[in-house]
Amino acid sequence: MILEDEHRQPKRIITSQTSEETQSDPTLLSEIIIEILTRLPVESLLRCKSVCKLWRSLISDHHFIKSHLNLSINRKNYANHRLIFSTVTRINLKICNLYDVLYDKSVNAIELDYPLKHPRKSVWIVGSCNGLLCIAIEEDTLFIWNPSTRKSNRLPCCGFKSKPGWYVLYGFGYDALTDDYKVVGISCVFKTGAKYDTKVKVYSLKMGNWKKVGDFPHGIPLDDSGKYSNGALHWAASRDFGSSYSWTIVSFDLSKEVYGEIPQPVYDEGDKDLTLGVLGEKLCVLCNYRAKHADVWLMQVYGEQDSWTKLVSVPYLTDPGRDQFSVPLCISNDGRILLQFGSKLVVYDSKDGLFLEIQNFDECLETYTYVESLVSPDSPIRPWR
Repeated sequence: MILEDEHRQPKRIITSQTSEETQSDPTLLSEIIIEILTRLPVESLLRCKSVCKLWRSLISDHHFIKSHLNLSINRKNYANHRLIFSTVTRINLKICNLYDVLYDKSVNAIELDYPLKHPRKSVWIVGSCNGLLCIAIEEDTLFIWNPSTRKSNRLPCCGFKSKPGWYVLYGFGYDALTDDYKVVGISCVFKTGAKYDTKVKVYSLKMGNWKKVGDFPHGIPLDDSGKYSNGALHWAASRDFGSSYSWTIVSFDLSKEVYGEIPQPVYDEGDKDLTLGVLGEKLCVLCNYRAKHADVWLMQVYGEQDSWTKLVSVPYLTDPGRDQFSVPLCISNDGRILLQFGSKLVVYDSKDGLFLEIQNFDECLETYTYVESLVSPDSPIRPWR
């Protein structure tokens, strides 16, 4: 059989099975199929699982899922990245394509029907990792959820009881050493005389239970979720609540389950507010200088103070009042910076020095990015003991 390519050059298709070259065709065909499938979006892969048993087994394979995840993370133009945010009403989650937010003036976000949704119970995004989201309902009911596959896993109660003067924080991340996902819960309480107390527990998805670990070592974490980077969760914390005020970055290694302290950038002088975050996979600090500008610092080499780099300064064009910029949600290769300002989303073009306010995004509360993946939120089957 003869076919012609786009340059009108005939190519011969060998259909005979007697040639020695065709003996490798099954292997070659399998490699080509895998190469194609790993580049498909999750929605298409879910449909492909119904093609045959072989494809279902392949797409469900642990190594295939990891390969697909790595390709999705590194795709250009954020083709597989999504933006998810909770609304100011605290009972809705919405989603849209990250690329559209960066480059389109008007974007329509789709409301998600997340697990355990209740019209009178608030929803809180704890964090995202490898396509999985950790969600808290009313700060005490937790589940891990893959919005791309629509699979979820409700976690058992951690045992922290809500009391007057107490608050609970969580963090979510990946332990690469044991190939496990973990949630860290911190129960905090202020006492008289500027004193405080903390209790910490860790949940392992593989083990399926909570366990106590050492109390938070450096002061008390500020009211925010743990930030995942380099196999550890990080919290901004304060040691003092009297006339002096200190701000430190505390880490918790998810593999070793030990605490540490991360050195900070050398900030410029001036009255400022600091916010801890993650940009890409690296630790980031946003330094807001009271209605003047906000500096974005990125730690290029984890744990090394000298590697902190000031990426950009984002100006305040007018007095922002009580609102401030958030840590950037992403910075594109062409210098577009996506930030949250109050309950709105804005894009700052650092090359042209221009702002673009994204329409239909005026009710954001907590905003995260995540990449679509096939990673399962289910606990692995544990061997018999």
